[in-house]
Amino acid sequence: MRSKPNESRARKRKQRSTESEHDSTKPEHVSSEHVSREHEPSSTSSAAREAELPIEGLDTAHFECVFPTCGGICCMNGRPPLEKQEDERIAQNLDKFLPHLRPEARERIESKGYLTKRKKEGLPSLAVVKDWCVFHNEGCVLHKVGASEGNKWKYKPWRCVAFPLERSPSGKWHVRQWGLKGEAWDLFCLNPKESPRLARETLREEVEFVKQVERDRAR
Repeated sequence: MRSKPNESRARKRKQRSTESEHDSTKPEHVSSEHVSREHEPSSTSSAAREAELPIEGLDTAHFECVFPTCGGICCMNGRPPLEKQEDERIAQNLDKFLPHLRPEARERIESKGYLTKRKKEGLPSLAVVKDWCVFHNEGCVLHKVGASEGNKWKYKPWRCVAFPLERSPSGKWHVRQWGLKGEAWDLFCLNPKESPRLARETLREEVEFVKQVERDRAR
């Protein structure tokens, strides 16, 4: 059965919040320096941006984040892999996150850590506690703490920031949608019929972010 909030909640759909959180998977190793930098809107034309980094579906796919209406469902059983730099950054700031975690998640981290032996793309994945990411508590704790310090993406895994943008093994980017490229995740927000809004309109920040991902990889 598809994952979808009830109809009354769906009708209360809100415009995208600057505090919205995402989860995602994919790409190989990249520098994570970009997550500690503030997003700066590009002044280039849309045509120039498209030439700089083609993203399949940007002008045809439909997507709209409705957090908090959805409860942060993209954090449910997501298990994003962590780059070495991301792991180090979280470990160095762990004391900031612990007070904001669910009791069972904090207990898990204090006894076994926040990573598992499960691998994605050759990298260790974040743990899941009672179906939710270990850092989820009515939204992403990493996002909330970063936002309180002036940079909402400061501590988040870059794959979570990029969602629903994904890079294929061939290195090409696309917008995740039901039925596209073998998409297996049944999140309601990946249903193109769920929103009339085009990805180019709703994913401006994420598009700029993945461009930075690619620039960092090219260094």
